[in-house]
Amino acid sequence: MLIDALHGLPGVGVKSAQRMAYHLLQHDRHGAMRLSQALAGAVQTVHHCTRCHTFTEDEVCPICLDPGRDARQLCVVETPADQAAMERTGSYHGLYYVLMGRMSPLEGIGASELGMELLTRRAVDGVVEEVILATSFTAEGEATAHILGEGLRQHGLVVTRLARGVPAGSELEYVDLSTIAHALADRR
Repeated sequence: MLIDALHGLPGVGVKSAQRMAYHLLQHDRHGAMRLSQALAGAVQTVHHCTRCHTFTEDEVCPICLDPGRDARQLCVVETPADQAAMERTGSYHGLYYVLMGRMSPLEGIGASELGMELLTRRAVDGVVEEVILATSFTAEGEATAHILGEGLRQHGLVVTRLARGVPAGSELEYVDLSTIAHALADRR
C-alpha cells in the first residue's frame, strides 16, 4: 500500500517508490512519521486563496496581501510551481492568478473547469490594467492562453504573453526549429 501510494506521485516509478518505502521503514521511521503528519496537516489546512487561487493556509495568500505588489499587473500561471518559478526570478512584482491546470479538450478541461469566470471577475476589478499570460508553450498551454486572452480582451484589458525564444547561453545549432521560428517572428 505504501509503495503504491508513493508510485502514484508524478515522476516516481515502481523502483523509486520501493526504495523510498524501504528506506523510510528500515532507516527513518521518525522521518516517515514526520512525513505522514505533514501530509495530513497539509490536507486539512491548505486550500485555495480567495483572490488568486494558489495554495495557502490563510483565506488570502501573503502575495495577495503584500501592499508592495503592483496590483495593476495580473500574471496568469498554470500551477503554484509556475508561480514559485516566477517569484524566484525576482523580476515580477505584480499579482497572480493560478489556473491549477490548462485546457485539455481530450480530458474534458475547458475554460469553465479552469475558473475563467473567477479569473475574469478578478481581472476586471477596476485596478488591473494588464494581464500577462504565462502558460506553458505546449499545445494545451497555447490554447489556454489564446482562449483566455480572447475572453479578457473583450473586457478592455491589455493582454500580453510571455516572450519565447532562444535560451540565454545556448548555441543556435542545438535549439529546436520551432523555438528558432518563434524567436525570429517575435524579435524586437
